[in-house]
Amino acid sequence: MTSVYCLFVFLDGVGLGLDDPQNNPLAKADMPVLQALLDGRRLLQNNAPYENGRATLLALDAGLGVTGLPQSATGQAVLLTGENIPARLGYHYGPKPNPQIAALLQNGNLFNRLKSAGRQVDFLNAYPPRYFDGIESGRRLYSAIPLAAVSAGVMLKTGQELLEGQAVSADFTGQGWRDFLGMTDSPVLTPHDAGRTLAQLASERDFSLFEYWLSDYAGHRQEMPEAVAILETFDSVLGGVLEGWDDSRGLLLITSDHGNLEDLGTRRHTANPVPGLLVGARQLRRKFSQGLHDLTGIAPAIYRFLTG
Repeated sequence: MTSVYCLFVFLDGVGLGLDDPQNNPLAKADMPVLQALLDGRRLLQNNAPYENGRATLLALDAGLGVTGLPQSATGQAVLLTGENIPARLGYHYGPKPNPQIAALLQNGNLFNRLKSAGRQVDFLNAYPPRYFDGIESGRRLYSAIPLAAVSAGVMLKTGQELLEGQAVSADFTGQGWRDFLGMTDSPVLTPHDAGRTLAQLASERDFSLFEYWLSDYAGHRQEMPEAVAILETFDSVLGGVLEGWDDSRGLLLITSDHGNLEDLGTRRHTANPVPGLLVGARQLRRKFSQGLHDLTGIAPAIYRFLTG
């Protein structure tokens, strides 16, 4: 393992919007951990860029010079390859990769590049049995992140890893496995403990990624109470991550693929920049963020950080 490590928490569909509590849950939700981390600031457009002793907040361009609203498949593929895939294809696309995006994702994504450099990589989401059944039957397609992982030989985690504390549910707590899947024996964590688990697992690997997609779903549904609840849960998770975080060695990266949740006035994605939130020692953050201004910079920055 390298002397430094990185945890990438991917929040689907979270942009930097206006200070508008009527439409932007990020301007309304009670998020004391995040606000303390940013000296009272929220994840809003007018608060980036910002740097203090523990955190850096950047505004990252997700449009990448391509007409139309950013979409999940191309945005996530950019995050995992460093290539301007929308410009290469001439369009934004999503939610699931089409054959062209899939081919680009499978050819040199961040997981297999880091593995080839001798780094230990992991994808920390646990998936229930019906997910694997859907993939095997062809009823379900991989989204970009699990496709990149499996193409690099990173095995997707199951309920067994969830039970053993070696993975975290997509809803952080695992309550959804009981409520919606009927798996009443599945473990349930508090959000804070889910964060502690993520931090511990990340400290044992060079690179770890966790994907949270409920934020994008909440944006499309335009339900303010649901969006606020999701953000407040995430804030508790962040508190757990930070409680067990080693700033001297670990870099926490939180970013997204496109805007959505920050404007509940529309069901569509937005053209807003997305947050690039970094936590760790100042020298680690400055090394990582040098020249970082859009989504194409994320994968190269992670690779340099862990191999340079």
